[in-house]
Amino acid sequence: MTEDPRTDSLTQLTAEVVACRRCPRLVEWREAAAQDPPSRYATEEYWARPVPGFGDADARVLVVGLAPAAHGGNRTGRVFTGDRSGDFLFASLYRTGFANQPTSVSADDGLTVSGLYVAAVVRCAPPDNQPLPLERDACLPFLVRELRLLTRVRVIVALGAYAWDGALRAMRELGSRPLVRPKFGHLAEERIGAYWLVGSFHPSQQNTFTGRLTPPMLDSVMVRARELAGLE
Repeated sequence: MTEDPRTDSLTQLTAEVVACRRCPRLVEWREAAAQDPPSRYATEEYWARPVPGFGDADARVLVVGLAPAAHGGNRTGRVFTGDRSGDFLFASLYRTGFANQPTSVSADDGLTVSGLYVAAVVRCAPPDNQPLPLERDACLPFLVRELRLLTRVRVIVALGAYAWDGALRAMRELGSRPLVRPKFGHLAEERIGAYWLVGSFHPSQQNTFTGRLTPPMLDSVMVRARELAGLE
């Protein structure tokens, strides 16, 4: 059986992401978080490395977040897995037909996604969820390469303003640049070259606990992404 060359290339990219130590501050922070976990995770072995993208090599929708959480993706090794943001996101992906189950708790929990790939602008957990510009710029080539490899992607869903900015920067590296920089907003959408860029508030607890982002609001974004990607 001949393997899909896109899968081979994504596998190679994953290996490069996982081995990355470009940003000393982030390396120190992700490893320190693993050494001092909250009591509920005290017996777990942390991933404590950069977190690669995850999903379908034939994806037509790419979901982009900010960065892994210190005790979420940095613990489990899979993006948006093992924290409240991921709980909220994958429940929506399940309701809207992208995921086979509504939960994402560990890298070996049986979760699969169809038509979708999930990534982040920055691949290491940053202090206070605030990467430095130089850290973003060091990590951005990974997102650019993912977009090159995911040749069927037509829709990029940006979870939050930081991801919106990162997606625009990645598309610019691929030669897709809007005449006027589009403003982020929930359900904002813009056609940029070969892609549709769609915005959503980030599923952080700050947004979900306050009602700024509700399950129907996130579902509406993902349903719109399906429509724009031709998955309906």
